[in-house]
Amino acid sequence: MEFFIDTAIVDEIREINAWGVLSGVTTNPSLIVASGRDFREVIGEIAELVPGGAISAEVTALDAEGMIKEGREVAAWHKQVVVKLPLTPAGLQACKTLTSEGIKTNVTLCFSVPQALLAARAGATYISPFAGRVDDTGWDGMQLIREIKEAYVMGDIGTKVLAASIRHPQHVVQSALNGADVATIPYKVFIQMIKHPLTQAGLDAFMKDWAGRQGAGPATPPSEAGTNPVRKEG
Repeated sequence: MEFFIDTAIVDEIREINAWGVLSGVTTNPSLIVASGRDFREVIGEIAELVPGGAISAEVTALDAEGMIKEGREVAAWHKQVVVKLPLTPAGLQACKTLTSEGIKTNVTLCFSVPQALLAARAGATYISPFAGRVDDTGWDGMQLIREIKEAYVMGDIGTKVLAASIRHPQHVVQSALNGADVATIPYKVFIQMIKHPLTQAGLDAFMKDWAGRQGAGPATPPSEAGTNPVRKEG
């Protein structure tokens, strides 16, 4: 499963991309507004940070004609742009037209398998089921991910399942186990994923042993002391 980061904050993208784990970035109008930045400028910076990665940029028009016009404009900003469209009749119409022109699309705000099947038929490159928001309604967001993937496999459909509205690390784990091709993950969840108390405890123990090696003092460079660790009693 590939990892995208769900943000429009360039500093967050830069930090997580430095880990070597990102395959793309998703943005939406709310994230762009929160960033306080110019939309096109942000997309250009993201493309420089994540070369070759898919960058979802969402249209704001509500009618098909407006979506198609805006989608063409956004796609022209950079070859990595994936045009993000809402799962509405107008969005499906725009998806069909843009796909026929060779423009990649991400159909978003998906909450059911029938919706996902319609988006795939319209040619969507990615379908974005919102797992966390489904959970909020009392239904199982991960069951939705699983059923969409199963339907796509049975139908030999190439649209990629992009698990969205990820709220915590277990959402990432369950997305992978239920067949998602991609998970788009907020910055704070990436930070939660990398941390574990046993990892830190183990590192602290290793460094304590290293500091106590033969011939070492508080200010001794590692190259100027012996390499045999000395355990202190008590």
